[in-house]
Amino acid sequence: MTSLVLAARDLGVRLGRREVLRGLDVAFRPGRLTIVVGPNGAGKTTLLRTLAGLVSPSSGNVTHGDAPVQAMARSDRARAIAYLPQNGEVSWPLPVRALVALGRLPYGEAPERLTPAGRAAIEQALAQVGLLGFEDRPATELSGGERGRALLARALATKAPVLLADEPVAALDPRHQLLVLEVLRGLAHAGGVVVAVMHDLSLASRFADRILLMTGGRIVAEGAPADVLTAERLEAVFGIEAAVSSEAGGLTITPRRALPVG
Repeated sequence: MTSLVLAARDLGVRLGRREVLRGLDVAFRPGRLTIVVGPNGAGKTTLLRTLAGLVSPSSGNVTHGDAPVQAMARSDRARAIAYLPQNGEVSWPLPVRALVALGRLPYGEAPERLTPAGRAAIEQALAQVGLLGFEDRPATELSGGERGRALLARALATKAPVLLADEPVAALDPRHQLLVLEVLRGLAHAGGVVVAVMHDLSLASRFADRILLMTGGRIVAEGAPADVLTAERLEAVFGIEAAVSSEAGGLTITPRRALPVG
């Protein structure tokens, strides 16, 4: 899909008086699914929003190839980087097909004015997330999990070479969690830059090519799941005692107890 790298250099972000990200240097290359993990308040969502150009850095920069993301025209950025927020809401009773078609707006297309390429992108996106047959259903009548998949389909329909997904499987049942993660991994392995935030460490370890572990606005470890998600790091970062065992296809991480603070 792309040979361009999405990179952050000396990235810092302040929200009000609070320093949320501090001195991050990280690159996301095509062909690998990167999953970002860490405790609440680690800065994971802020990192994704900054990579997407939705939050301005207080220091450093984010680039896509040689282009600073903040300096890109909004339409160019929307064609290059698709962003799926967590807990996405749908306020209008648009048919699911029309909701997904909004992913074609960066190309000057609208739900009632689609090119053949746009129509094909929408059909493919609906099939990828398992929503064929839902096209005419009002989006406001979907369950939380169905709505999450419809919003992912909207991002997929953009056909952007970069996809940033914040908690894409949080409201899904086990089958659809696997389906969505298979889609994300497939996009990455087809040459896309795909970065997702997740809390389920065992599931993340089974699909990620690379884990990014954050705490306190910093990256404390990155690499293969087995190298990053060790019992010692889970204790230091999450404050839990956990059993970590390797199995075919990933790790099994079993939290045993919360450790005393301090």
